[in-house]
Amino acid sequence: MKTKLFAVAIVSCFIVALVFFACGPKGPETVKIGINAPLTGDIPKVGEGTKFAAQMWLEDINAAGGIEVGGKKYKVELVIEDNESKADSAVKANVKLITEDEVLAIVGPQSSKQAIPAGGKANELGTPMISPWSTNPDTTKDRPFVFRGCFLDPFQGPVIANFAKNEFGFTKAAVLYDVASDYPKGLAEFFKAAWEDLNGAGSVVAYESFTTKDADFSSQLTQIINSDAEFLFTPQYYNEVALIVQQAHQLGWDKPIVGSDSWGSAETVKLCGEDCYGLFFSTHYAAAGAKGATKEFIDRYNAKHGYVPDDVGALTWDAMRIVQAAIEGAGELTGDIKKDRKSVRDALATIKDFDGITGGMTFTEEGDPIKCAVIVRISDAGEFEFYQSVCP
Repeated sequence: MKTKLFAVAIVSCFIVALVFFACGPKGPETVKIGINAPLTGDIPKVGEGTKFAAQMWLEDINAAGGIEVGGKKYKVELVIEDNESKADSAVKANVKLITEDEVLAIVGPQSSKQAIPAGGKANELGTPMISPWSTNPDTTKDRPFVFRGCFLDPFQGPVIANFAKNEFGFTKAAVLYDVASDYPKGLAEFFKAAWEDLNGAGSVVAYESFTTKDADFSSQLTQIINSDAEFLFTPQYYNEVALIVQQAHQLGWDKPIVGSDSWGSAETVKLCGEDCYGLFFSTHYAAAGAKGATKEFIDRYNAKHGYVPDDVGALTWDAMRIVQAAIEGAGELTGDIKKDRKSVRDALATIKDFDGITGGMTFTEEGDPIKCAVIVRISDAGEFEFYQSVCP
């Protein structure tokens, strides 16, 4: 009897062992990448460009049979979440992507207003995140799991200030910005500091603000018009640029208006029309006259979606390829999602040089790329023409 019981125990242990090893940790069959984008809300065109570029990248991955890690091919799935252009929704989207969908990495959010809080949550939960378009330094500051694919505003602010000084010879500036949004507020401050370094304290003769969703800027613009400002700098999103520029002209402003990378959407010209012709802004790439891989991306995107991709689309394409390089460089995927996320994060941190369609970039220890900016002029045909490149 004892012998039979012993035999049964041995067999039972063997079965348990088989079940354990069969069901224990093993590499995943599918790699999930989260996309946190503003598909609705104030800037849906930004979300659209994000989604389209990410889906184009996925087409290439699928055509190659998946993404290869440690000699094994994995299928890739995009999990796309709408952050509604809101900070709290962006945080909730990241929490869902990380805890419910168990994505390996996240691309987005784009706007600093969403990327800063969402980046904090990604870092807290140990999940690598790369924001293609967020230029505010706080997005990656003291966050080892958070990266970006664009230049920073401490660089962009002086770029715009130096351009206006050298191009026009101006000494007096006006600024109009959204005080409730991280990106314009931060960039306005960096521009103001850079302009006063060039022209002395008080050379920003009008520094006017408004709050998100305001649509009547007549009061602020009247103050600017009555100042001695020789040009206006407004680092706003495409949905606000048209209103500001058109209202300024209606009130009699006939001096230059200069913008920033948030102007880069095709919707800017669509909404603003001829009022924006001849204006300049800083950005990440210029579609008109592009060559090589950049032109290939633009032509393919245009053929598929019927319009030229803006800087968000191009930066998202670069960000997807950076994440791909990190996943491929992770060595292996164990099936332990926390461990695999850490491996991808570590691989991201080792990428020092990357050749993107928005330009070559070298990454700092903070996860920020050092790369050139482009000054673009809006032509009389409504195209974003390359005017000059500015490098660190």
